[in-house]
Amino acid sequence: MNGSEIPEFGFDNSYVRDLPGTFVAQAPRAVPAPKLLRLNEALAAELGLDVAALRPVAAEVFGGNRLPAGAEPVAQAYAGHQFGGFSPQLGDGRALLLGEVIDRAGQRRDIALKGSGRTPFSRGGDGLAAVGPVLREYLIGEAMHALGVPTSRALAAVATGAQVLRERALPGAVLTRVAASHLRVGTFEFFSARGQADQVKALADYAIARHYPEVTGAENRYVAFFDAVVARQARLIAQWMGLGFIHGVMNTDNMTISGETIDYGPCAFMEAYSPGAVFSSIDRQGRYAYANQPLILAWNLARLAEALLPLFDADETRAIDLANGRLEAIAGQYRAEWLAVMRGKLGLAGEDPGDLALAEGFLAALQGSDFTLGFRRLADAVTDEGKLRGMFTDTAALERWLPQWRARRAADAAARIRAVNPIYIPRNEKVEAALAAAGEGDLAPFEALLAVIGDPYQERAGLEAYALPAPEAFVAGFRTFCGT
Repeated sequence: MNGSEIPEFGFDNSYVRDLPGTFVAQAPRAVPAPKLLRLNEALAAELGLDVAALRPVAAEVFGGNRLPAGAEPVAQAYAGHQFGGFSPQLGDGRALLLGEVIDRAGQRRDIALKGSGRTPFSRGGDGLAAVGPVLREYLIGEAMHALGVPTSRALAAVATGAQVLRERALPGAVLTRVAASHLRVGTFEFFSARGQADQVKALADYAIARHYPEVTGAENRYVAFFDAVVARQARLIAQWMGLGFIHGVMNTDNMTISGETIDYGPCAFMEAYSPGAVFSSIDRQGRYAYANQPLILAWNLARLAEALLPLFDADETRAIDLANGRLEAIAGQYRAEWLAVMRGKLGLAGEDPGDLALAEGFLAALQGSDFTLGFRRLADAVTDEGKLRGMFTDTAALERWLPQWRARRAADAAARIRAVNPIYIPRNEKVEAALAAAGEGDLAPFEALLAVIGDPYQERAGLEAYALPAPEAFVAGFRTFCGT
C-alpha cells in the first residue's frame, strides 16, 4: 500500500447532512492491485485539488482502498421508469457518493465512485465495472465536455487487478465521476411512490438551493423549480440532437435534475443520419432511438411533475391543471431550443419564419449521409460546394435546398458553422478499437483518441482518419452494451 499522505479534498457533504433517509452508508470494496489508468489532472485542478500530491496516492484513493479525510461514502436511493416500466427501488447498485467539494469557480460538485462493489441496492448484481465501460464513460464524458454539452466527467480510472464476469472474464476497473449532483427524476419518484411527501419536499428544497436558487422567491417556487428543470433539459436534449448523440438508456433514473448528461452506458454518436438509429443492444423496440429522444424528454418530465404534484398546489385539481399546462408547453420549448441549435449549425444569423423548413429540408437531404461531416462541410460550401455534394447520397434533394440556404446564410456563415459543428467526434470504430486495446493493457489508442476529441472543432493535419465514417461492414453490425 502506498504510504503517501492523501491531500485535502475539502469535502462539504450537504447531501448527507441535509437529506437523511435518502441514502445508505456503505464503504467501497477494497481492490487487490489498484493501478491508475488515467488521472484527469485538468479536472482535478478545477476542483481545487493538489495534483502533485494526488498523483502518488491516486490509485489507492480512486480504487477505493483509502478514503480522503471528510469522505462519507453513501449509496443514494432512487427509483426509475426503465423502458417505460416502473421499478420502485433501484438506487446506487455499484456507485458510492464520496462527498462534495466546492470547486475553484465556487460550484458544488459531487465526487463518486462507480464500480466500487455491492451496496444494499445491488439487486443481485456484483457492483463491479470492467475497464472497457469505465474508459468509455471517461472518453464520452470528456468529448461532451469539449463539445460544450453539460455533462458528468471522469476524474480518474483505476484498474483493480481483479476480473469481472460478464459474457466472459474482463479486467475490472473503478471510475471516479464528478457531477453537479446525482439527483435524478428517479430520486423524486422513489419517495413519491412511498407516499413520503415530506421527503419529496425536502428533496425539492435541496435541489432549489443547490441548482436553482433564482426561483427561491417565486410566487410558487415548486412550479418555478419544475419550469427551470424543463428549460435545462430541453436545452440539453437539443444539444444532443444537434450532435447526433444517442444516449441509449433515457430512463428516468438517468435524467438529472441539474441538466447534465449522465450514465454513459450503451451510448453512441450517429454516423449515417437516420432518425430511427438505435445502437443499444437492450433497446429492442427502439424506445430511445435518435428521433424519439425529444419525446422521451417530455415523458420523463411528466414523471417528475407527477412526483411534485402535491407541492404545486394543495388542491389536486389546481395542481393537475398547473402540471398539464406546463407539460403541454414542453414540445414548443424543445422545438425553440432545437431550432436555435440548427440556426447555428447552418450558419444563420437572426431569426426567419422559414428557418424551420430550411433545417428540416437539410436533414431530409442528409438522410443516409454522414451527419457530422454533412454539417461541417457546409462551411466549405460557402466558397466551394463540391466537397459538400460529395458527402450526399441524395444530391437532387441537396440541389433543391442549396439556393434557399444561399439566400439565408449569414455573411460570416463559414466561421459560424465551424464554431459549432465538430470535425471530430468519438467515432464508434475508433472508440471500440481503443477500448479493445485498453482491455489488453495498451492505452495508447485511448490516449490518442482522447487528445483528438478534446479539441473537436479545430481541423488538424494528420488526423484525417479520426474524421472519417467507419466502413460499411463495421456500421452494419455495430451495437453498444451496458456495463452491467
